[in-house]
Amino acid sequence: MAVIGIDLGTTNSLAAVWRDGKCELIPNASGDYLTPSVVSVDEDGSILVGAAARDRLISHPERTAAGFKRAMGTPRKYELGGKSFTAEDLSSFILRRLREDAETYLGEVVDEAVVSVPAYFAEAQRAATKRAGALAGLTVERLVNEPSAAAVAGRIGEGEEDKLCLVFDFGGGTLDVSLVERFDDVVSVTAVSGDNYLGGRDFDETIARGFCQDCGLDFDALSRQRQETLVRQAETCKMALTAREPVIMAVDDGEISASLALTHEWVIRKSSALFQRLLAPVRKVFLDAGMSLEELDELVMVGGSSHMPAVRRYIAKALGREPAPGARPDTAVAIGAGICSGMKVRAKDLKELVLTDVCPFTLGIATLNHAEQAKDLMSPIIERNSVLPSSKEGTYGTARDGQRSIEVKVYQGEQRYCQDNTYLGHLEIAVPPAPRGEQYIRVRFTYDINGLLEVIVTGKDGQSARLVLQGSGMTEEEVEARLKELEALKLHPRDQEGPRAIIARAQRLYAMTVGGVRDRVGEMLDWFQGEIAAQEPMRVAKASRRAGAFFDQVEAYLGVGDLPPQDLDPLSDSGEEEG
Repeated sequence: MAVIGIDLGTTNSLAAVWRDGKCELIPNASGDYLTPSVVSVDEDGSILVGAAARDRLISHPERTAAGFKRAMGTPRKYELGGKSFTAEDLSSFILRRLREDAETYLGEVVDEAVVSVPAYFAEAQRAATKRAGALAGLTVERLVNEPSAAAVAGRIGEGEEDKLCLVFDFGGGTLDVSLVERFDDVVSVTAVSGDNYLGGRDFDETIARGFCQDCGLDFDALSRQRQETLVRQAETCKMALTAREPVIMAVDDGEISASLALTHEWVIRKSSALFQRLLAPVRKVFLDAGMSLEELDELVMVGGSSHMPAVRRYIAKALGREPAPGARPDTAVAIGAGICSGMKVRAKDLKELVLTDVCPFTLGIATLNHAEQAKDLMSPIIERNSVLPSSKEGTYGTARDGQRSIEVKVYQGEQRYCQDNTYLGHLEIAVPPAPRGEQYIRVRFTYDINGLLEVIVTGKDGQSARLVLQGSGMTEEEVEARLKELEALKLHPRDQEGPRAIIARAQRLYAMTVGGVRDRVGEMLDWFQGEIAAQEPMRVAKASRRAGAFFDQVEAYLGVGDLPPQDLDPLSDSGEEEG
């Protein structure tokens, strides 16, 4: 049985497989790689998927749905031909078609897939994607963020030098922006941001509305069928603009007759609000990562909508660098997902490469808000952009005198008030009655790349309670096995052998030195312990390398005596990266 990689897109979807030392795209029944993410219900009740369904967007719009990826994880219903469907139902039809095409191409049963999702998908959207896979007859244990898949496809991990890359993934319905870093043999996502409601489809509609505006037509007053016709024509013109300009957009259906010459400048002018939205996640991702534009080594643009010359020029100008050549924007994510499927089955002919991802949203618990007691405050434990898997803990005290129990409510989100975030679950632990603040609990979150969240609450007297939240479709036995694998993460970095050795070395050198050198050793020790406190494995690894190099300098000075103390600056690069 085979494992495939799937790019489940808003506009198009495609599959790939790692075979015979390379990643192969899987053609559909028509011989194409791209399968339109469109579903239609025929008059006889049969389900149409792909190109056949896309053509019915115009002829049978009331029986056809597209763009439903944006509604994943929501209660929205699509009424098609007298039947009701959720977004995950419709997505399952796409996944089933891709699975069937893969089985035909490979000549064997396909029962598992690695599926790509927008990096900014919340837990409900990720869980819905896994359920769609199950409905399609696929086990989807692993989801991979789309920019991460593009990073793997673009071979960002190759070469000996460390590299910081921005992956700008602009698809038909979503925008993902990720900073991806190469460190030794690891391709690590440092920070993610995005807009789940901004994609090429928005440009299509904006072009259609701009056409109507300049031609004296009222887009909103048109029938749904005419609107869809104009949007499809706008998409065609948008694609034609990648090769030439101007492009003539025209409509003549007996009742409406109009034409207009479109240029890149016209598209940019009409879409100015959308272009401003393109830059917001770029700014946010640099801010979250604590990095500057000057540190960026490479820009990679993927996703079908990044073909637009206006978009490429706009982003290139904003970042001051041209997009890296090589990657095909519309297939890069599928190729990366295919490579990840090979990594999952540990293909012997696949180059050893470690891919780490990050938590897209903060996970935390509710704490008492003394100013407004009806509105609990969110206390983050695993913050967004923490490298996965991650295990962190926080300590909390009782809020009232004589309190006999503490309820721990778990939330996901970035808002100050818990009511504005997503509630995930709760547990309660008894505590002996005592004055306020004397009793406390330690709350540890352990979260892995498959969406498995373990919450362990331990009281001052040693008793504990446990909650496991998982949207992976794993069995109870698989969950327990995975949690055992994550046990090592529950040891705080300050207690691990490597960091402990560096701290001991720093303390020894502090005792051996005097004056300015001793001050600098102390500064490095303080900085290193601050990096450890973040409980981020990649951050600790980089800080360990930097601290080790600095202490090498100190020992060289002590042993040889020809290195001036003023050259020992613990916070300079010294040939190493910033931590």
